[in-house]
This record gives sequence, C-alpha cells and structure tokens, in this order.
Amino acid sequence: MMGAKVVTGRSTTQGLAQQHGGVSNVVETPFNQASCCGPVSWTSGCHSLTESRCSRLLYILLHVGASAICCLLLSKTVVERVWGKAHGIQMPSVLCAHLFGSSDCPVLSGSGAVYRVCAGTATFHLLQAVLLVRLHSPTNPRAQLHNSFWSLKLLFLLGLCVVAFCIPDEDLFPAWHYIGICGGFTFILLQLVLITAFAQSWNKNWQTGAAQDCSWLLGVSLATLGFYSMAGVGAVLLFHQYTHPDGCLLNKMLLSLHLCFCGLLSLLSIAPCIRRKQPNSGLLQASIISCYIMYLTFSALSSRPPETITFQGQNHTLCLPGRNKMEPQIPDTSVAVFSAGIMYACVLFACNEASYLAELFGPLWIIKVYKYEFQKPSVCFCCPQTVEPEDGQRSRARSADQETPPAAQVQSQHLSYSYSGFHFAFFLASLYVMVTLTNWFSYEEAELEKTFTKGSWATFWVKVASCWACVLLYLGLLLAPLLAPHSESPPP
Repeated sequence: MMGAKVVTGRSTTQGLAQQHGGVSNVVETPFNQASCCGPVSWTSGCHSLTESRCSRLLYILLHVGASAICCLLLSKTVVERVWGKAHGIQMPSVLCAHLFGSSDCPVLSGSGAVYRVCAGTATFHLLQAVLLVRLHSPTNPRAQLHNSFWSLKLLFLLGLCVVAFCIPDEDLFPAWHYIGICGGFTFILLQLVLITAFAQSWNKNWQTGAAQDCSWLLGVSLATLGFYSMAGVGAVLLFHQYTHPDGCLLNKMLLSLHLCFCGLLSLLSIAPCIRRKQPNSGLLQASIISCYIMYLTFSALSSRPPETITFQGQNHTLCLPGRNKMEPQIPDTSVAVFSAGIMYACVLFACNEASYLAELFGPLWIIKVYKYEFQKPSVCFCCPQTVEPEDGQRSRARSADQETPPAAQVQSQHLSYSYSGFHFAFFLASLYVMVTLTNWFSYEEAELEKTFTKGSWATFWVKVASCWACVLLYLGLLLAPLLAPHSESPPP
C-alpha cells in the first residue's frame, strides 16, 4: 500500500532488500530437506524467492484452489455432466446412515458444499492467525508454523473440510450464514480502507514533489487527467450498455447519483476550507476514487437481475449489454467473468497489503496509514520504505550510514509482513468468497451459472452499499480535520 511506505530516512540497499524480500531461511537439516513434514519442506526449493515470499505464494495457491473447487461444486452444469446428478451429489447411503443415523444427509454440491469448503479454509486461516499473534521475528519457532509443515497443513485443511461435510444442514447454515455475512462486510470495509489510503498516499507523494519541481506537477496533471478520462469513459459505456429509453430507470438513477458523488468529492478535494487543513489535498486522489466508484457501479449493474418489458407484443430483456437492445438478449458471461476476475484480484491485493501494513504500523494500521507524510517524492512509491519507528520500537531502526556485519543483520531482521494479519485477512477473504458465490442473503438456490449471468438483488444492493460506503469513507477523510479546529495543519 502506498499510504504506508513513508520515507523518513535512508537505509542501506541490503537492508531495504531484506525488509522487502522477507525473512532469512532457517538452517536446513538433511532430514528436513527430504521430508515434506519438516520445518523446511516445499519452500526450500524456491531458490529465487525468500522463504516468506514462497510461503505467501503457496497460501495464495491454496486459496485459489479452494475457490475453484467451490465454483465447480456450485456449477449445476459441472455436477450434471461429471457426476450425472441432476439434483446434486449425494453422500453414500452407508456413510450417511453411519454418521447421521438417517437417510437425510447433506448434499455434496451446491451452496451447502461451498459453505462447508469455505468453513474449512476459514477455520484453517483463523487458527493460524491466533497462533501467530505478536510474532515479529523469523527466528521465533512459531514462524515455522507459517513457513513449513506444508504436507501436514494440507492434510489438516482437508480434514477440516471433511469435518464440515459431516455437520447437518440445520446445525451449519443458521450460524455460519450470519458469520459469513459479517465477515464479508468486514472484508469489503478492509478493501475500501486500502483503496482510499492508496489514493491519498499517491496524491501526498506526488504533491510533495510538485512543490519542489515542476516536472512532478506535470505528472500529477497527467495522472489526474488519465483517471478522470477512465471514469468518464466508463460512465458513458455504462449508460450505453445498461440503460434503455423504455426502461432501466433504477440504472439511470444510480448512474446519475454516482456521477454526482464524483463531482461532489472532486469539488471538496480542492475546496479552500479543506486545503487549509490538508494542503496536499487535490484532484488526483479524487480522480482515483471516482474511477473506483465507476468500477463499483459497473460491478453492481452487472450483478442485478435483468428487466423485461413488452414491446410490440413481444417480451424484451433490457438492462444488459447487447448490440441490439430491442431483441432478446443472451446473457454475456464474459462481462461477469471479467468483473469476477477484477474482484478476486482485489481480494488477493487486500490480503497481501493488509498483512504488510499490519507489520509496518502495528494493530492500528488502519488509522496510522492515513497520518504519515512523505518527506520526498518517488515514482515507484509502492516499494517498501523505512518509517520513523515508534517509542517502543526504536531498536528496530537502523542508521542510514551504519555498516552492520552480516551476522548482526540476520539477527535484527524482521518479518516483511505480519503472518497473523496475513491469515486473518485470508480468513475474511474466505468468508467474502463464500457469500459472494452464494448470492449473500439468498443462498438457498444459488447456482454458479445464475450468479454470473442472471444476478440477484441481494448481490446488487450489497455492491451498491459498498460504493456508498466508499463515498462516505473518503468524505470523512476530507471533513475530519475540520472537526478539530485547534489542530495544526501540516506544511505543504
């Protein structure tokens, strides 16, 4: 996240590489190199990656694999063609009678299967998040729980999923559904914090350069123009594809309202009363937020059910992308798949960035990330930088011109990201994927094909609410300094 990487001093090249790359590998014994159950297993083969990076990649692959399995189990087409079951995959009668004492057993496909697989992955990450709390050193034995024992962890994950399939529907759905809803909304808020901090930090960094050099001012202008252009083109395409003169009134109202939000936020970003408290406030951050609002609007409109009207005695489907809007339209799955791809990319970004900021700023990173100021501009300000340590963390700072022996550098290394925060973010991500695939509140008859082509009102309103929450969050960032009249504004 750009908001966290604040430059307050210089560090050695080697120190930066170590902070960005992760932690040093532990000493490997011959048994550990040969055994996948030892403290160094699969990650020992990642010669071009540090251990922490390789571990993070493997956890991402596990999450992607679990999400793919959920999609396959939720797909009615896959279940019918692979298993030949029109009403879902049933548990074997012998096993069902042994576990439940009756023939009424959970179906091994559909929304119930998605809930159970995600219950296993969420529990897997939550347990590791708890066990790795307050871990700051790679030499701590608990760090091996995150970086090693991959075969055992995979078996444990599979075991959690199997146990979830043994829980009856009436015991699983009521409680787990509400847990999933709460976790999904929490993850949405996490994403909104990251995108607003990203916009604010980019603007602060380049505005700092613009105050020193005119070339940075040109960069700010071009970036602002680019984001506003993307937002404008997106709005035009949304009006063209998702509205019609004879219908789609809700879409028209929503698009108009969100465009008004973009204009309001842009005006407030350059308002004199705002700039007196926040001299670096400008149109760059407003343009980024406007672009993100248009993406959330697209995501919402592509998730709503289509609208049908009668024209010249025939039924016509409207409010969907199509070449001829007065002809029956076939749902375009490419649009939904594109939206789902962006959504999952945001999921992975949020998980990784939140874990980095949690290690850099501590448990209160959500607040601290907005308060840091850049001392010098940088084109690639997303790269890890050093931050001014807090009073209780002075021992973690390193002098810029101090030469440190390699042994001392190894001993003073820190985690490149918070292991506990990483797993907690993936715990929330598992719940978010679960409720997104199963249409949030209307999970009973969820099917993958309907989720990606026909949409649901529950998903539509959740995404609309997330867009409004983004507007309120950014509005709060602009207006909050005005509520503290005695606070001193930072120098421009």
